[in-house]
Amino acid sequence: MIKRFLIAIVLLALVGGGIVGFNMFRDQAIQDFFANMPTPTATVSTVTVEPRSWTPSIGAIGTISANRGVELTVENAGIITAVNFEANQRVEAGDVLVQLDDAVQRADLAAARTQADLDQQTLQRAQELQQRGVGTSVSLEAAQAAAQASSAQVQKAEAVLSQKQLRAPFSGTVGIPRVDVGQYLQPGTTVVTLQDLDLMRADFTVPEQRLSQIRIGQPVVVSLDGTNTRFEGEITGIDPRIDPASRLVSVRAAIENPEQTLAPGQFAQIEVQLPTEDNVMILPQTAVVTSLYGDYVYLVRPIQPEAAQENPEAQQGAAPVPAAGAEGEAAEGATQPQAAPATQQAAQVFVQVGRRNGPDVEIRSGLNVGDVVITAGQNRLSNGTPVAVDNTVNPAADGNGAGAPQQVSQQ
Repeated sequence: MIKRFLIAIVLLALVGGGIVGFNMFRDQAIQDFFANMPTPTATVSTVTVEPRSWTPSIGAIGTISANRGVELTVENAGIITAVNFEANQRVEAGDVLVQLDDAVQRADLAAARTQADLDQQTLQRAQELQQRGVGTSVSLEAAQAAAQASSAQVQKAEAVLSQKQLRAPFSGTVGIPRVDVGQYLQPGTTVVTLQDLDLMRADFTVPEQRLSQIRIGQPVVVSLDGTNTRFEGEITGIDPRIDPASRLVSVRAAIENPEQTLAPGQFAQIEVQLPTEDNVMILPQTAVVTSLYGDYVYLVRPIQPEAAQENPEAQQGAAPVPAAGAEGEAAEGATQPQAAPATQQAAQVFVQVGRRNGPDVEIRSGLNVGDVVITAGQNRLSNGTPVAVDNTVNPAADGNGAGAPQQVSQQ
């Protein structure tokens, strides 16, 4: 009985020792595999740090409106007899847009003119009698007063008649008609909107701290959400009063709109351009990584010989891979060509960033002219990772990248 227990204990110990040994062997093999596995080379895109000229700007948001825009209405009530325009039609100053029934006013005008002609003839006879010495001064003065009164009545009748017509006060584009022929129109009822779209204006506000940096005639650039079109203009008005509630000052800019792309009421982003600055280091914002320890970038630097000797795997682009034979078995001595050793690596450098605008950021310190900065692929990098530069697809070069002079918003 005791012998059987001893045999069972020995067998159990052998099985347990085998399991423990196998686990230790497996863990050591995995550790050796990852320790000797070469670091893969990361493909990145780069940009070279160069001093550039750019134009700082004060960023703001505002509303687009027509330089001249009104809602037209009539002064007198009446029945509409004609609507002489269509929606979005171009009209000139003085064009008759709406005609009201004016039969009574025309009759009044004809009567006033007849009376004016009669009074004018009476005045001429009184003047002739006065010249002959048979007329009195009282008769002449009475004739002159009657002629002047009748002339005023004619002007009044003409004014009343003109109020039966709605004319365009300036040249522009009319909107959708809000009345129809035969409708009885009351004074104050909006007939149509008239907008002069050739010249637009942008109303926006800037903080009171920026008031000393803006002036009449200063250039501005206006852009709309969802479009890449930029419109140039200049400041035409600055409110001398600062709003005590918001501490903002109202500013107005005039913008040319030759293609009538801008429309009244649109939301716009405005950049008030400041004097151009030279020798400013600019990078795409994709190159800067923000962390709890500060902002940093990755530079591309050559691998030092000392580092290559200490870590020879860092220079290997890929490990040899056995080539499969015809029967699926590895052919002896057949391996795929080894990739060229990496000669460059990523180096982490902390920087001090400045103003930002769109895709770009100003670098105030931490970089030198000529440094090659990685702009894409940083999520796979760490300090010392071997890299291969491929700028055939460079997100930083798309759109308004750092390869051209920038306009920077002072935030």
